Amino acid sequence: MTLGGPEPAAAAVRTVVSRATDPAPPDMPVAGPLVDRFGRVVRKLRISLTDRCNFRCVYCMPEGDIPWIPSEEILTFDEIERVVRICAAMGVEKLRLTGGEPLLRPGVEELTARLVRVPGIRSVSMTTNGFLLPEKAAALKAAGLSGINISLDSLDRDRFRQLTRRDQLDRVLEGIAAAAAAGLQPIKINAVVMRGINDGEVETFLRWAREQPVDLTVRFIEFMPLDGSNVWTRDLVYTAAEILEQARRIGPVEPVHNDPADPARLYRFADGRGTFGIIASVSQPFCASCDRIRLTADGKIRNCLFAVEEFDLRELLRGGAGDETVAAAIRRAVWVKWRGHLINQKGFVKPQRAMYAIGG
Repeated sequence: MTLGGPEPAAAAVRTVVSRATDPAPPDMPVAGPLVDRFGRVVRKLRISLTDRCNFRCVYCMPEGDIPWIPSEEILTFDEIERVVRICAAMGVEKLRLTGGEPLLRPGVEELTARLVRVPGIRSVSMTTNGFLLPEKAAALKAAGLSGINISLDSLDRDRFRQLTRRDQLDRVLEGIAAAAAAGLQPIKINAVVMRGINDGEVETFLRWAREQPVDLTVRFIEFMPLDGSNVWTRDLVYTAAEILEQARRIGPVEPVHNDPADPARLYRFADGRGTFGIIASVSQPFCASCDRIRLTADGKIRNCLFAVEEFDLRELLRGGAGDETVAAAIRRAVWVKWRGHLINQKGFVKPQRAMYAIGG
């Protein structure tokens, strides 16, 4: 099967701008942790540093020209740190830096060090394609980065080139080795599995991970409808059940005790050689235990990966609003979070932003 299709026209996401004068939703708490109306408490914030990327993965970005966010609309490091300090005061404990490709943002090591020092933040991790890790892994470790997720969807060079539109498999493998040498832990390998494309590599990935001299956790991700070329269909989703079936060809597997808020359901091989995860956002949604929100590179809060509304913080940050006003805007955005996305259900509306513009 060949992936392709028309590139989407640039379209603005319908944005809700939270202001100090906005009335608070009924029953919304004005203090305490960040909680939504269904009782879910936000502990994690994913921060997109840029929408730009040096790869063009078919499940994320269109191949041609992309209308990047203008640089003056991207949050500065001071603005990002301010949002983190405000969120940390409301109970956010863990940060993940994403993109686009976050290592393309100049000074990312400096930002990492600044965020690590924010009171209340227990860990700062990153999701990257790994291309720049050979140069940056040691500096990121020195800055305090705790863990790293590296996207790798194929161990076959030709297939890797087809999926990323770049011939850089060896470079990504070098990046994984550099992360291990620098002492970044945990190292998680994220593989988006697509039926008819790379679904035959699940067993290959697991055998590869079991043979590595360092501890790697491969996490298989069901293909989600956030691609930049509008090729997603339910038929391309290779499900968690099918992934487990391939894993059991290697040997018996058993579930690991999972944090319900972790998107990956973890498993280990009974022989003790290897742990792997499955993120089944499509076939087994985990919305009921979701504890994360997202900050886009241009300063919008998204209370769900599949949200069709965003809440503008940049206007407040650059308009002279105080911390209490910004905190109230974040609290409103969290409070109105929906019960869950509707993938595969009537009423599902695909977000107008693709994954690269949202933040992974």
